[in-house]
Amino acid sequence: MITSRAFAGKRYAVLGLARTGLAAVRALLASGAEVTAWDSREEPRGAITAEFGERVLLADPVTADLAGYDGIVVSPGVPLNRHPISDAAARCGVPLIGDIEIFAQARPSMPDHRVVGITGTNGKSTTTALVHHLLQVAGVPSLMGGNIGLPILGQKPLEPNDKGPGVYVLELSSYQIDLTQRLDCEVAVLLNVTPDHLDRYGTFEAYAASKARLFGMQAIGNLAIVDYRAEMDEDILRFAPEGQPFQFIDGVELPGDQSEWPSLQGPHNRSNAAAAVATVRHLGLDDAVIEAGLKTFKGLPHRMERVAEAHGVLFINDSKATNPASAAPALAAFPPHPDRRIHWIVGGLPKGDDLDECKPFFGNVSAAYVIGDAGPRFAELLEPYVPVRRSEMMCEAIRQAIEVAKPGDVVLLSPACASFDQFRDFEARGDAFRQLVGALVTGESC
Repeated sequence: MITSRAFAGKRYAVLGLARTGLAAVRALLASGAEVTAWDSREEPRGAITAEFGERVLLADPVTADLAGYDGIVVSPGVPLNRHPISDAAARCGVPLIGDIEIFAQARPSMPDHRVVGITGTNGKSTTTALVHHLLQVAGVPSLMGGNIGLPILGQKPLEPNDKGPGVYVLELSSYQIDLTQRLDCEVAVLLNVTPDHLDRYGTFEAYAASKARLFGMQAIGNLAIVDYRAEMDEDILRFAPEGQPFQFIDGVELPGDQSEWPSLQGPHNRSNAAAAVATVRHLGLDDAVIEAGLKTFKGLPHRMERVAEAHGVLFINDSKATNPASAAPALAAFPPHPDRRIHWIVGGLPKGDDLDECKPFFGNVSAAYVIGDAGPRFAELLEPYVPVRRSEMMCEAIRQAIEVAKPGDVVLLSPACASFDQFRDFEARGDAFRQLVGALVTGESC
């Protein structure tokens, strides 16, 4: 795990004891800090007591006296705009921080390394995994964390090798950036910014400002890689040091032919690849190594994942598309073709009342199969443009699509919605899609 004597003798409260919070507790204790911890659920509190005994004080930081504490480490999932921890922290004069801030403060005591921070409304996970993959192909020691994979504090610190210092590749949500003050990224990336999480921020402007803070933490001379439209429309570099070097993703020339990168198809993945290529070029990789890595990248589960091909029909799991802006690139990846039609499974728990970001690509869709809470509203929006089946349940949607799909067609789950109306999370929804496809293409019933 990542530790630092900088925390020795200091006091911290940790709110939220899932994987990230538990890793923070372990790292702080191993660094010599005093820790108070809390979770609203009894099970994780019991696990803390079983592992640490009296070394960790169990107390709710909302009501505990935290005067003199050095920080309250908050899970990114805690809604700071509504949770009483914000008022409690202000009352005690204690900063709210996250595990990424703990990592940032530990950096001076870690072996020589560099940090890449990647944010954006969509494409973060793919780009983070791609940068990590390209570095691995080149033999550069690297690991990925943040909003993807294992908690960063729970991972073993990187050691330099003959290829250079280690690189930590961090996917960063706006929630994580909100809880971070000192993360100076050698490369900071903003892929795009479109309205999302407005229940947390209130306005799109506040959400974009949260993303922009990533560049404000950079030291002068480090590289900012940004989407041209985000800079023109939202002044995404507003907090960056004056004269900060930057590069627009749109202007990056890619090595090789995108058609040879099976897991990076479509215009959205061209953008993701361009951001990753600019990043690793800055870190010293040459184009021959980069091109080899682009060809061997396998992609991520639940993000344009090819789960099956049966009777000439391709089945794609894009369950991670939890808003219309995220689903739009999946539709764009399959432009109209005489021998290919998209059967689009869409719906779930809606994050808004429209599909405006997807509308430019309705012409790519042969038929839509609406499911979940959003089904009736999405049917109204789609019926003027494409045939619609009101399937309600995913199993029925897949079955109906299989009945009419022809060789060359694509059955695409790209819900444009959260999953919580019918599934635990987008992973569970994607797993269900994969399992149902496996059953239905062999003639079984749901």
